Parts: sequence; C-alpha cells; structure tokens
Amino acid sequence: MRIKSYFAATVEDAVAQARQELGAEAMLVSTSRAPAEARHLGDYEVVFASIAPPPEEHQQEAVQDRLAAQVAELKRELEGMRRALTHSVFAPSSWPGAPPASADAYAQLAAAEVTPDLAREIVRGAESRAASAALEPAAFRGALVEELQSRIAAEPVLGRSRGDTRSAAPHVTALVGPPGAGKTTTLVKLAANYGIACRRPVVLLSADTYRVAAAEQLRHFAAILGVGLQVVDTVAALAQALEECRGKDLVLIDTPGFAGSDMDHAAELARFFSHRSDVDTQLVLPASMKPPDLTRMIDAFAIFHPQRLLFTRLDETCSCGPILNESVRIGKPLSFFANGQRIPEDIETASAARLVELLLAGGGREARSAA
Repeated sequence: MRIKSYFAATVEDAVAQARQELGAEAMLVSTSRAPAEARHLGDYEVVFASIAPPPEEHQQEAVQDRLAAQVAELKRELEGMRRALTHSVFAPSSWPGAPPASADAYAQLAAAEVTPDLAREIVRGAESRAASAALEPAAFRGALVEELQSRIAAEPVLGRSRGDTRSAAPHVTALVGPPGAGKTTTLVKLAANYGIACRRPVVLLSADTYRVAAAEQLRHFAAILGVGLQVVDTVAALAQALEECRGKDLVLIDTPGFAGSDMDHAAELARFFSHRSDVDTQLVLPASMKPPDLTRMIDAFAIFHPQRLLFTRLDETCSCGPILNESVRIGKPLSFFANGQRIPEDIETASAARLVELLLAGGGREARSAA
C-alpha cells in the first residue's frame, strides 16, 4: 500500500491531483487544513492510499519480470555452454581410437558430473557388453544403461530388518546429515507414505534440540498425521524412548544437523547409533551440493556408520552424477529420493532405473545441440 499527501488551495484540487497520479482506485484517507509549516504548499491537505500499484510501479514490475526472464534464459544458455564444453573436452579427439558412440556416452556422463575415471570404466564396460564398439547408437545405449544399472545399489527400505513385516521388532530408522539437508521434512514424508498409508503404527522421535523450534515443527506435523512424538535431549533419553517404542512398527528419529566442523559435538550420538544393531542410520544429503563438498560431508559422517544414502533436492539440480560417484565410492546403497517441498508427495523410492534415467535424461542431447 502506498500513502501520500497532496496539498492545494481547495480540497477538490488536491483530490484531482491524487486521482491523476494514483488512479481512480486510490482511497481518500483524510482531509484537513494544511499545518502552518506546509501552508506554502496549499491551504488544504488530503491523504490518499493506493492499493493497486501506480502506473510507474507497474512499469517497474514489468522491467523486473523481463530481467528475471533474461537471467533465466542466460542461465539456460550458460548450462548449455558448460555441457557443450564438456562434450568438446571429451570428444573422440581427446580419446584416441574411441568410436563416436563411446565418446558421446562418455561426454554425456561427464556432463552429468560423473567422475572421469568412473565414466571411462562405465563406457568400457558398455563396450564389453555390446561386444562391438561400432554398434548403432541405440544398441550401444542399451548396453550403457545395463552397465550403469549394474553399478547402482538401491535398498528403498526402512529399518535393519530390510522391510520384513513379519519381524516382531520395530523398524527403526534415524536420519542424520548436515544442516538444511531436509531431514525433518523427509522424515515426515516417510512417516506419511510408509507408515500411515500402510496402516503401520508410527512414532516420531526428535533428538534435535540444537535448532530453534525444531521440535515444534515436528510436533506440528505429528499432530497433522495423528502420530506420537517424543522429544529427547540426551542419548540416555533416546535409548529409553526406543525401549518404550517396542510396540510400534515404525520408529523414525530426527537428529540435529551437523556441519563438518561440528563433528566433535556429534561424536556421542554417532557412537550410540553405530553400536545399535537395531537402528538403520541413513545419511541425508542434498543432491544440489557441490561435488567436493558432498565428498567431504560424506567422509565427515562416516563416524555414524550409515547403512544407506538418501538424497534430497533432486529438483534443484540437473547433474545427478555425484549421487552415482559417492554411492560407488563408499559402497553404500541408495534408499529414497526427495524431489520437492510438498508433503507427502515429493519423495520416491530409489532405484537403479530411476538414477540412470536422471543421468541420461537429455544431457548428451543438450550438449550436442548447444555445440
């Protein structure tokens, strides 16, 4: 809302000025004789409020919209240039003797940020599967897909019992990871999709006493889902809560977000989880994190001995190669993919087929087009 005063010899003249500048939708707030210090501007003062943006503000918004569109287009062009450059770096000339199909596949994997060594291994594996590197592109792509899928391990389950619903013990999963990875939101999605939707008794435990209002946020979601919530502030209290939850089928534990420099504070909780054979610890990581930071964070959380990797923010990146890189590097399977903020919709089970789809979806095609 915009509020402005107008001065004139008569009230009618001041109103006319306001209407001309602010438009017919402007509202008259007050009229009065002008104060002595402003009498030189006119005998009367009228105050108007404008709800709708005046013409010049409309123009500013239009300019901002055009700039935003131009920036978005520039980002798309830069991404295309980046992929084209990657394609040229790994073109057949830089890989002597490589057939076009192999070099093209290598460039596509590199554009998705698969590490060079791993990309070479995958392409050579595809060549062996194809039995002839000179096959038609479509046939070679099938071999490439098979080779990629053979290198991806996926276990989309919760709990150490690997989804065996006949087990009397509860399925206990703890989500650990850096700040802002989306642990709490993901935990609620898991509770809704793999607890409530399956009619399994669920309880949520929050060990996150570091973040302001973290427990309140989870308590709000628990009330919506109609599930129990316990907040624990010590490892001993967490152990006691797990004992009390033996009658539940699914127990999901939220934890504080620890940065790489906070691992001293995480040591006690890490020891607790690593010595609990009944707790499935899953490391939650944003897929949009820079590859070097992702590697550093995974290495820092090794003290938790996580069983699986869960990636969030897939909707915020177009390069899913680091997911493959890290899963292969540390030999851990993938569990779930979160791809948005909607609860409970934006989560899916991880699979080799899904990750291959993300790795090969248009990467090489965009690189060739940009080139």
